[in-house]
Amino acid sequence: MPVHTPHLTRRRFLEATGAGLVLAAGAPTLFRADTGALGEAHRKALAASQLVYVSPLKKDGAESTCHGEVWFVSDGDDVLVVTDATRWKATSIQKGLGRARLWIGDHGVWTKSDAFKQSPSFDAAASFESQGHPAALEKFGTRYPDGWDKWGPRFKDGLADGSRVLIRYRPA
Repeated sequence: MPVHTPHLTRRRFLEATGAGLVLAAGAPTLFRADTGALGEAHRKALAASQLVYVSPLKKDGAESTCHGEVWFVSDGDDVLVVTDATRWKATSIQKGLGRARLWIGDHGVWTKSDAFKQSPSFDAAASFESQGHPAALEKFGTRYPDGWDKWGPRFKDGLADGSRVLIRYRPA
């Protein structure tokens, strides 16, 4: 009988290896000066966590039913995420839903628990970042060294050909 090997995802990789370096809390920003929009507790949580959970906000401020846990890097108080250009994180911005709620922490796959909603959170303005891809990718590689051999080329090639986008979440 053949042995089933599950598809390797970033989440499974992190769970299996405990991978990931925590960036220093005082790391320099990539593109802008820190505005101090987040409190110290949020900054510490971002430095310690490997994931954030993201949900676009509807025009009335209600959360979308789309949620997802993703790799991220900080740029001052901003959070940067790379995603497929056809995924809801990107398409929601294209549809004019430029606000999102982010929760900081790792509580497993969001569909199995809403425990992430007990984590520190903040609302943010979401926008595409068209510059600074090399600096952002370098930060991703430092933060996720054990998974970067696989995901680094995917992020870099996708950003180059437009199949992936870099999203900036700036605290509101």
